[in-house]
Amino acid sequence: MPGRGAGAWLALACLIAAGATGWSAHAHAQPAGGKAGPKAPPVYTSYTTHEGDTLYDIAARYMADPTDWALLSNLNHVPAPRRMSAGIVLRLPASRLRQDRDTARVVATSGPVEHAFDSNPYLPLNAGATLGEGDRLRTGTNGFATLELADGSYVTVAQNGELNIAKLRHVTLTGVADRIFELRRGEVESQVTHATRRDDRFQIRSPSVVAGVRGTRFRVDYDGGAQTTAVAVLDGAVGVDAITLRGQRAAPAPGVPLQASEQLVNASFGNVTRSGGAVGSPVQLLPAPALARPARVQDGKTVVFDVTPAEHAVGYRLQISHDADQLDLVRDLRVSEPRADFGDLPDGTYFVRVASTDRNGLDGLPNVYAFQRRQLGLDASAAQRAGSRDYEFRWFVSHSNVPTRFRFVLAKTADLSQPVIDRTDLPGGELVISDLPPGVYYWTIVAEQFDNGRFYEKSSPVRSFTLAR
Repeated sequence: MPGRGAGAWLALACLIAAGATGWSAHAHAQPAGGKAGPKAPPVYTSYTTHEGDTLYDIAARYMADPTDWALLSNLNHVPAPRRMSAGIVLRLPASRLRQDRDTARVVATSGPVEHAFDSNPYLPLNAGATLGEGDRLRTGTNGFATLELADGSYVTVAQNGELNIAKLRHVTLTGVADRIFELRRGEVESQVTHATRRDDRFQIRSPSVVAGVRGTRFRVDYDGGAQTTAVAVLDGAVGVDAITLRGQRAAPAPGVPLQASEQLVNASFGNVTRSGGAVGSPVQLLPAPALARPARVQDGKTVVFDVTPAEHAVGYRLQISHDADQLDLVRDLRVSEPRADFGDLPDGTYFVRVASTDRNGLDGLPNVYAFQRRQLGLDASAAQRAGSRDYEFRWFVSHSNVPTRFRFVLAKTADLSQPVIDRTDLPGGELVISDLPPGVYYWTIVAEQFDNGRFYEKSSPVRSFTLAR
């Protein structure tokens, strides 16, 4: 604009720029922890105009209501119909900014998993579906579901859990994300991508606490019977605030540092809070326990793991997943003794995660192991032939479609350390031994298979028989 018009616009731009304040700066003016106090000053964010912008355009794109152009005109002293030059900084009320809803993609489900929108009835949920604000998700026994958010964060609902998506949206102008999940029952584990904007918010809310993060991996477990919420932090830090008996949530507002929370729980720590009470003090999580013989092939009728007993552990939790990050869970088992039997599982490659449980009910730091499930059944029998001193040994192996060689070992001691007969590379399923001297004998059959580039071996139990004189 030539002449005095250009000078007026330049002066207006300078005045607006001098008075404009970003969202985050005003957010910090709120009392720490968001607790009741003096009314917070208005919060604004800034918008820099492009050539030809009008207040009509800006309100239609970035405000909650297109008629908010009048609010912008009054706030910034800009005539609504006028097209503006590029580079003018306008103030936009943060409370009136438009928010667009986001979706979460279901990347994995196993077992009974259902979802419902609002008050509608529950329907089965499968991988590949998308959920959004207002959706409810629940899992049954051995039911698991993992959601992937737009920023690459993951939320996994464990078995017998119930999770509601209360908020899943972002501010159109700034991209600031607001993700709030309400945990009604059971456990949810979150892997949250580190926030790139100060005002990004990610919260898990239970009836006891609000757990907020800016990027971490943590678990929240709500026990409705005991009315307690356990928070365990595996990485990063989590701000934990209590929910009062009136249901008020006192968590800090977006942009306020997590340190403003009632309790900041750092990595390798957790806490337990009872509904209506103060937030529990941080407790150090137990170190990760080890499995005995974790690399062995799980070839029995059931999948069994033995845990090396850990100090201060009152129990153990073991979870089986198709992936090392435990996003595609298939089993979850708590045991009071250092042995876990998961029953049968289909053949395949899996990962097992094991953690110790302390007297507070907090699961400690985990160890993750890969293992192979390949049920290789081996049945064997022996009998003396009638009227002779010959012994006939027979055996049968599952996976008979895979080429199998056998080894037969017969010894005078139970540890088979000094074999009387050691036959290798046997192709068939039977063997006859003649003219054995009287005595007690011990024997076993070893099946050997090479399949898909991997060697598998299975021994039958050591059996014994007595050959009378």
